[in-house]
Amino acid sequence: MEQSHDGNLAQVRHVVLVLSGKGGVGKSTITTELALALSHAGKKVGILDVDLCGPSIPRMLSVGRSDVHQCDSGWVPVYTDAQKSLAIMSIGFLLDDPDEAVVWRGPKKTALIGQFVSDVAWGELDVLLVDTPPGTSDEHLAVLENLKKAQSRWCCSGDHTTGSIYRRC
Repeated sequence: MEQSHDGNLAQVRHVVLVLSGKGGVGKSTITTELALALSHAGKKVGILDVDLCGPSIPRMLSVGRSDVHQCDSGWVPVYTDAQKSLAIMSIGFLLDDPDEAVVWRGPKKTALIGQFVSDVAWGELDVLLVDTPPGTSDEHLAVLENLKKAQSRWCCSGDHTTGSIYRRC
């Protein structure tokens, strides 16, 4: 995705959704490795973990229990380093017990994803990676709809079916 024009995504140059129609294929691993590689290459990177029922990004990056704080622009992401080159937002930071199961229906998930997309104060990022849950569910649609509201431009690649559904460049 190219830069959006307003809101908390205004300074995000590219957004990449990591998704698959199947679970257990390594989406979170790919997201983590890509974030680390980009960060080590000098890029400012954010990870938005929208796998609400299984938020694994904090654990994969060895980020312990971190409090999410508010600022004038919204929620402040959790940074993994002093240089603030890798930022994370995950429901895992909002739970009392990170191993606790999250059992929410669609509207509550959709509302939280909307808040994550619009209310996290990412600041200047080269890339925002979005780690998604398995399948093709409300979470995926909520992310795309909220990114559209933020006036982001996006392109997705995949097989000929998904590419034709999600292409908007």
